[in-house]
Amino acid sequence: MESIIVMVNLFGAVALLLFGLSQVKDGATRAFGIKLRTGLAESTSGPVRSFFAGFVATVALQSSTATALMIASFVEKGLVRSRMAQIVLLGANVGTAVTAWIVAAGVDWLSPLLILSGVVLHRAGRSSAKQGAGSALVGIGLMLLSLHLLGLATEPMRQSPSLGAFLAMLDSAWPVALIFAAVLAFISSSSLAVVVLILSLSASGILSSGLTIALVLGANLGGAIPPVIATLSASASARRVTAGNLLVRTIGCLIALPAAGFVANVLQTLSLPPEKLPVDIHLLFNIALAVLAWPFSSAVSAIMLRLIPNEPKTERGPLYLDDRALTTPVIALSGATREVLRVGDLIESMLIATMNAFNRNDAASLKAVAKQEKQVDLLQQEVKLYLSRLGRNGLSDENGRRSIVIIDYAINLEHIGDIIEKGLTEQVKKKIDNGLKFSEDGYQELQTLFNLTIDNLRIAQTIFVTRNADLARHLMEVKVDVRHMEKRSSERHLERLRDGRADSLQTSSLHLDILRDLKRINAHIVSVAHPILDESGLLTESRLRLPQ
Repeated sequence: MESIIVMVNLFGAVALLLFGLSQVKDGATRAFGIKLRTGLAESTSGPVRSFFAGFVATVALQSSTATALMIASFVEKGLVRSRMAQIVLLGANVGTAVTAWIVAAGVDWLSPLLILSGVVLHRAGRSSAKQGAGSALVGIGLMLLSLHLLGLATEPMRQSPSLGAFLAMLDSAWPVALIFAAVLAFISSSSLAVVVLILSLSASGILSSGLTIALVLGANLGGAIPPVIATLSASASARRVTAGNLLVRTIGCLIALPAAGFVANVLQTLSLPPEKLPVDIHLLFNIALAVLAWPFSSAVSAIMLRLIPNEPKTERGPLYLDDRALTTPVIALSGATREVLRVGDLIESMLIATMNAFNRNDAASLKAVAKQEKQVDLLQQEVKLYLSRLGRNGLSDENGRRSIVIIDYAINLEHIGDIIEKGLTEQVKKKIDNGLKFSEDGYQELQTLFNLTIDNLRIAQTIFVTRNADLARHLMEVKVDVRHMEKRSSERHLERLRDGRADSLQTSSLHLDILRDLKRINAHIVSVAHPILDESGLLTESRLRLPQ
C-alpha cells in the first residue's frame, strides 16, 4: 500500500510539472506568440542570430518541441533556409537546458508568489496578452511546486530495495539507461520533465554520476522524437528540419555515452553539487553539442536532402473529393473539410509570399500568387459542387449544418484570395516599382499586422477542424485587437502627415490601402468562429449598445 502511495505521489508531481509546462507554453503563446513567431522568422539572416532566436523562443515557450515545429513550418513556407533552421534548433536545445537549470535553482517561496501574481494578472487583465502572461506565471509557479513535490515523492524511494536493484541494473548497462530515459521523454513529450525527475532522484543520492549522464543523454535523445512524429504528414522540407535535429542529437549521444565514465570522474574532481548534477550535465552537453555541430549544419542539411528528397508536385485539382463517399455523408464531409484546409494552406502561402515581397522589395515572390489564386477559385468551386451533390440525397440536421459551415469557410477563403491578388499584391508592386520607402513606424505597423493576419489564419484553420469554442472566442477577441490596431495605425499615419514627413506623404494612400485590405482579410478569417459561438449562444447580432 505504501509503495502505491509513493507512485501516486510521484506520477502526480510529474503530471503537475507537465501541466505547468503546458500552461507556460499556452500562456506565452497568447501573450507573445505573434512577436515570437515574427522574431523567429526574421532573426535567421545569420547563424549567430539564428542560434539566439531559437534560444530565446525556447526559454519563452519552455518547449523546444514548439520551437522545432515553428521553425519547420517557416522552412516549409520558404521563410527560413534549412541550414539556419538547424542552427535555430541548436539554440533551442541550449534553451531547454537553461530552462531546466533555472527551474532547479528555484526557491520554494517563489512558487506561491508566482501563482498568486499569475492568477491576479489573469483575472484582472482584459487583453488576451495580459491573460496569457498571467497563465505563464501560474505555469512557472506550478513547475517550481512540482519540483518540491517530486523531492518529497522520491524521498521514501531511497530505501526501496526494488528501486535499488533496478538502478543497479541500469548502472551496469548505460545504453539501456539511455534508451529508458529516451522512452520516458518521448512518452511525456518533454525532455525537461525527465531531466527534472532525474534531478529529484539524484538529489536523493541514489544515482551514480555515470548513470546520471546516461539518463540525461537519453532525455535529450527522446526529446527530439516528438517533433519528428508531429511533422510526419508535413512537406519534405519540414521533415528534414526535425529529422536533422534528431540525427544531430543521436550522433551527440553516441559520442558522449562511451565517454560517460571519464566525464563522471572529471565531474567528481570539480566537486560540483550532486543535487544539481543532472541540470549541469544537461547544459554542458547541449553547449558542447552546439559548438561541435554548428560547423556541420550545412552538411546535415545536405544529408537530410538526400535522405528525404522533395516529393513530386501534386495536382492542381481536388485531392480529397471522392465521389464514392457521397453515399456516406460523414466521410464525404471529412473529405470536403480536408480539401478546404488545403485551400487555407494556399491562402497562407499567398499571404507569406506577399509579405516577403513587401519586406524584401522583391517582386519575384509574387509570381506564384496569381496561379495560387486560380487554384483557390477552382478548389472552392469544386467543394461547393461536391457538397451540393451530397445534399441531393438528404442530410441530417447536423450534417446539413456542417456542410453549410464548410461552404461558408471556402467562400470566405476565396474572397481572401481575391483581396490578396487584386489588392495587396498590386499595392506591394507599386511600392517596389516606384521605389517607395515607408517611415520606420509605418513599416513596423504594417509588418505587425501582416504577421497577425497569418497567425489568425492558422488559428482559423485549427478552429475549422476542432470547432473549439475557446479558440473561437479568442479569435473574436483578436478581431477587436485588429480593429484597434488598424485605427491606431491610421491615426498615427495621419499624425505623421500633419508633421510633414516626406516618407509618409509618398506612401500615404498605399499605407491606408494595405491597412484596409488586411482588416478585410481578418474579417473573413474571423467568420469561421461565428457558427461555433452562435451555437454556444455567445454571439450577438449587433455590436450596438442597448439604450439605457
